[in-house]
Amino acid sequence: MSDQPPQPDITAPQDPELPIDESPDYDPDTVEQDDTVIAAALKRSLAVFTLAAVVIGGAFVAFGYLETEPEVVTDRTPLEVPQVPERPQAEIPTVMFTDITDEAGIDFVHENGAYGDKLLPETMGGGCAFLDFDGDGDQDLLLVNSRRWDWDTRPEPAQPARPALYANNGKGQFTDVTVQRGLDVSLYGMGAAVGDFDNDGRPDLFISAVGHNRLFRNTGERFEDVTKTAGVAGKETAWSSSCGFFDADADGDLDLFVCNYVGWSKEFDLAQNFTLDGKLRAYGQPQKFPGSAPYLYLNNGDGTFADATARAGIEVRNASTNIPLAKSLGVAFADLNSDGHVDLVVANDTVRNFLFLGNGDGTFKEEGRSSGIAFDTNGNARGAMGIDIGRFRNSDELGIAIGNFANETTALYVRRTLAEQLPVFQDEAISNGIAPPTRPELTFGVFFFDSDLDGRLDIFAANGHLEADINLVQPSQHYKQPPQLLWNCGPEHDNEFVALDPSQCGPDFTERMVGRGASFADIDGDGDLDLLITSVGGRPRLLRNDQKLGHHWLRVRLTGAHRVNSTAIGTWVDIHTADGVRSQQVMPTRSYLSQAELPVTFGLGRINQVEKLVVRWPDGTTQEIDDPKIDSLHEITHVDTTTDSKGQ
Repeated sequence: MSDQPPQPDITAPQDPELPIDESPDYDPDTVEQDDTVIAAALKRSLAVFTLAAVVIGGAFVAFGYLETEPEVVTDRTPLEVPQVPERPQAEIPTVMFTDITDEAGIDFVHENGAYGDKLLPETMGGGCAFLDFDGDGDQDLLLVNSRRWDWDTRPEPAQPARPALYANNGKGQFTDVTVQRGLDVSLYGMGAAVGDFDNDGRPDLFISAVGHNRLFRNTGERFEDVTKTAGVAGKETAWSSSCGFFDADADGDLDLFVCNYVGWSKEFDLAQNFTLDGKLRAYGQPQKFPGSAPYLYLNNGDGTFADATARAGIEVRNASTNIPLAKSLGVAFADLNSDGHVDLVVANDTVRNFLFLGNGDGTFKEEGRSSGIAFDTNGNARGAMGIDIGRFRNSDELGIAIGNFANETTALYVRRTLAEQLPVFQDEAISNGIAPPTRPELTFGVFFFDSDLDGRLDIFAANGHLEADINLVQPSQHYKQPPQLLWNCGPEHDNEFVALDPSQCGPDFTERMVGRGASFADIDGDGDLDLLITSVGGRPRLLRNDQKLGHHWLRVRLTGAHRVNSTAIGTWVDIHTADGVRSQQVMPTRSYLSQAELPVTFGLGRINQVEKLVVRWPDGTTQEIDDPKIDSLHEITHVDTTTDSKGQ
């Protein structure tokens, strides 16, 4: 995850099973030169081969001419030339985004606590979340903050750093209600998770941190810190990152998964003497830190959680040292093998990714290597950050997008087969056009969403380097990098994804920033999806979607009941149209350190009728609505039978 040369005083354990690259990340300029040299060598080889073929062929012709009489050709039946079908040309849309951060009332500035020692957590935060905390139907937002270090001797600022909670008035205008709602707290925050863990109908908040994590129960009037009672603080020495609520044991309430990054301390960090150029101190390489196992907390149903980490099968350890292998920054949830149980994919930084297949009882089996998502196509671990899962081809082919370090490309693992309940994935990033535009960037937040409402899920990427001075040693790299919108053309095109340029998505969208967390929601009720991007040590960017393509849409907001959690997390929604079936999952945990809105949005393009809408609840029941109204929000509450609901 870093650009420094290897240090001679490394003592942190490594996994001997893994193909970890201890060399410094290669310079793209050098790689480009190498590519040129290889191409030139290939051309010379082809030229020599061609010349040799001509000489040898000529010799055979001459020999044959001397030894045999020339054959008289009497019939020259023309051969049919095979017809190569023309691939349709994609009409790139204009999907303009406008920066409304200031006018929307968002005045947050992220505090990373940096004071010169360059401690690794300072360059890794922070997350964000869209949620309707006050139940008025609008998407409010949370921005996670860090703070100054306890040992920082600088004078205290007038306003200590704290998270920021903003209430939406329904039109995309926000008011800071942090203090009134009880979130005026100090912690070195990283990420957030949204879910109703006590099933009282109100979304609660979990904030991960360097040190103890926090759980805040939504009472309706304010958020109450219930961390100690719930038993989810974690270790004071831990560094937690992405996190999410899901139903691990199928009992109807939400459990909690928390990624932990590396085993970190100030003393260990400073002792490594990381540098970019051999002189100036730099942020450390994760390869030099020991791993750290994630947490799994099972909900007891009474406001408390049981730490099930040890018995759940999620502690992957180095076979030689018995030290945890994970260096986790992202997690995504979905049923990947269609057995009815929720599975997990964990994005790890510089060690292999994990795939935990759920057994439905809160235990899991790790199958990352067998499934094909552990490594890249060359068998190497990458610097994985953010992650999301989606059906981007409107079929049963699930895709897993993972943002990686600079020069590694974003991965797109696509489920190809399912043998004996083991899903097998193949990285299609090169073949579908994702690799070239994402290769130079360092990607943190990444997720699927339909930017232009044409019915196909696009990919968003938030980019930014770790080092402010990276350009001094790698001229092709920059600290601030532009976000990317990879538009989904459809599988019938040569490149399934195309990166939009400023003329197609607007200069506000592509303005460079030090991107980290990212999320989406319809903040103004117009049906399309707006974006929020965080910046480490700086201001976030709220981008309003101003596309004017006239495409139709349909939104669905669900409420669980009985044996389904009230936020309906884990539910799948299908729409049936003349073009087929499209599916999306109610799942806020996406991207990097962040949470998306709970309602799901289907773009319809020019389709003006949906035949039916089907809700597949986690308890196995279904509900259907025939001929649902398009360009509308449908609110559906879980019932015990498959009778009609209160869709609008």
